[in-house]
Amino acid sequence: MAYVGIDIGGTKCAVVKGDLNGITEKIRFDTVGLDETLTKIFDAVGRLLPADAIGVSCGGPLDERSGVIMSPPNLHGWDNIPITDMLTERFGIPAYLCNDANASALAEWKFVAGRGVSNMIFLTFGTGLGAGLILGGRLYSGTSGMAGEVGHVRLSEGDGPVGFGKRGSFEGYCSGGGIKQLAQIFATRRLEDGEPIPWADNEGKISKLTTKYVAELAKGGDPFALEIFEESAKRLGEGLSILIDILNPERIVIGSVYARCVELFYPKMMEVIRREALAKSVAECEILPAELGEQIGDYAALTVAMKGNEE
Repeated sequence: MAYVGIDIGGTKCAVVKGDLNGITEKIRFDTVGLDETLTKIFDAVGRLLPADAIGVSCGGPLDERSGVIMSPPNLHGWDNIPITDMLTERFGIPAYLCNDANASALAEWKFVAGRGVSNMIFLTFGTGLGAGLILGGRLYSGTSGMAGEVGHVRLSEGDGPVGFGKRGSFEGYCSGGGIKQLAQIFATRRLEDGEPIPWADNEGKISKLTTKYVAELAKGGDPFALEIFEESAKRLGEGLSILIDILNPERIVIGSVYARCVELFYPKMMEVIRREALAKSVAECEILPAELGEQIGDYAALTVAMKGNEE
C-alpha cells in the first residue's frame, strides 16, 4: 500500500509519498499565506497520487477527530480549516489529521527508536516541548486530543524562563526557546554581579544569544555554557521523573535539541532521575535520542496516513 503524508510547519511544508519501507518521493516548499500554501499542498498531493490514504501532521491546536486545524500560533490565518474534508473531497481517498508531537511519536515507534515496545513517551524538545504517548501499543491522545502537553507543567516558581505562557514551566527549561531564555537570564545575572562573559559582554550580545551558539560553546568546554545546559538537564530529569512515576514507560525517546546534544544532558538528567523517580520504574525505562533527525516531520505525516488506514 502507498501513502501520502503532509507535514505543515510554520516556515516549511513537505508532501511525501511512501510505504512501510520508507519515503520514495518528496516535494518541499515554503509556508506562505493560507490560500497559496493550500494550493501548493493540493498540487503536490495530486502529483504524488495514487495512494491509499493521506496523513497530515501539524502543530496544534487541532480537532483530530473532525480533521480541523484550529488557529495554531505559528500558522497565521489557519482558523478552523477542515483540512481532511478538503483533501478527501478533492482526491476521493480518506485523509487523517494528527498533531506533530503525536505524529512524531508514531513515526519513531513504528520505524526506529521505539520499535518493539508497547509503552513509549516521545518528547519533541524543539522550539517548544510536547509529548506523544504510546500506551498499551496505541497512541493515547486523551478525551479532547490534548494529552501529552507536558510542556505546560510548572517545575519552579519565581523567575524561571517562560514556556507555554507559564514561567518556570517544563517547556521553559527544556526547549530551544527555553534554553535561549536561560542563557539570557544567566548572562544578565552574571554581568550584573560584575562577572565578565567574553562572548556576552553587553546587552546587544545577550539579546542575540541562541541555543545553537550556546550548545557549541558548551561542547567546547566553556564553563558558563555548561552551567546553562546543566540547569536544563536538571529540569529535564525532574520532568521525566514525573512522567516515569506516572506512566511507567518502557522507553522515552527525545528529539531535536536533546538528540543533537545528548552528551550535555544525559549525565545530569540521569542523576536527577535516579534520585527522584521510583527505582523499579527507572530500571525498566530506556531513554534514547530520536533517530529520524531532520526527516521526522516527513515520516510523522506518512505514519498518520498509515495509522488512519489501519483503524
